[in-house]
Amino acid sequence: MIYLDCQATTPLAPEAREAMLRWLDGPEGTGFGNPHSPHRMGRQAAAAIDAAREYVAALCPPGGTVIFTGSATEAINLAMRGAPGEGSISVSAIEHAAVLDTAEALGRAHVLNVAADGQCNPSQDLPDNVSLVCVMQVNNEIGTVQPTLDWHRKAKAANALYLCDVVQAFGKQEVASADMIAISAHKLHGPKGVGALWVRDGIELAPIITGGGQEQGLRSGTLSPALIAGFGAAAKLAAERMEDDAAHVEALWNRALELFDGWTINGSTTARWHGNLNIRREGLDVARLMSECRTVMFSAGSACASGSGRPSHVLRAIGLRDAQAKSSIRIGFGRYTTMDDLEAAAQAIMSAADSQG
Repeated sequence: MIYLDCQATTPLAPEAREAMLRWLDGPEGTGFGNPHSPHRMGRQAAAAIDAAREYVAALCPPGGTVIFTGSATEAINLAMRGAPGEGSISVSAIEHAAVLDTAEALGRAHVLNVAADGQCNPSQDLPDNVSLVCVMQVNNEIGTVQPTLDWHRKAKAANALYLCDVVQAFGKQEVASADMIAISAHKLHGPKGVGALWVRDGIELAPIITGGGQEQGLRSGTLSPALIAGFGAAAKLAAERMEDDAAHVEALWNRALELFDGWTINGSTTARWHGNLNIRREGLDVARLMSECRTVMFSAGSACASGSGRPSHVLRAIGLRDAQAKSSIRIGFGRYTTMDDLEAAAQAIMSAADSQG
């Protein structure tokens, strides 16, 4: 099988797996201690978490704190539900469902328009009572990179906080300037089941999960040393490999443009993370295409909305008709994708697409 769905999740880095194994030891080992226990095994586990926190923080802006969570979705909820202020929450129309649905659930959503190239223009007005602005760094469906610095400045001028979902950018690009940043480990070759919220110093959040207050009083529940150690190892590796990974992805992108010549790219080709190729072909039956290309793992849209039968809200937001959205596929490549993988996958996809006429 060929894996080309790196926006949905990424393969676990061998270094992350190795870092996790020690903290999965059973009764014969010493790595299973509760990191909140005061004895030696607990302190060792806590030290592993502290080390991982430093590796994750090293990829964030200075002057903030990393709060470990169970996912980026939980991090987003902590930021949006725990942030001070009761005013409007301005969210771009192409945010992840974790942001859009939370803003709607809080009854305070104000949706920001997005242009045909997938850019959320910071020249548009914010509500007078805005207290939080949410614009992601890299879109998970079409890969467009947003003008986050401008949005942070605009939020600050409105006396609002700025939350940035950096899930698709973390470990791949310099992280956005923001007041709060949501991160997921499994999008940078770490394990599933762990994420983080970076919070700028001086911002006080209210917890949304109450109990023992284990994670700095903001997130109750026993932390997993294994998952967090894997997250830390993945972050450390990403920092070390960022330039090499970016060069590899760029080479794959350039070859992909040749292989899929004649297809239409959804969103900007320049203001974009080039590990995301979201393309369409008129009249394409994507369900049939995926059925005929079962050895190639790619997406018909965002993995978080797959199976719903609804056209992508992101593709609708950039002005695509339902038929165009439904004839789109997303190909995601990264560190462990080889050129041979990409070429073989493209051959299979193109052959199946051509057979549709």
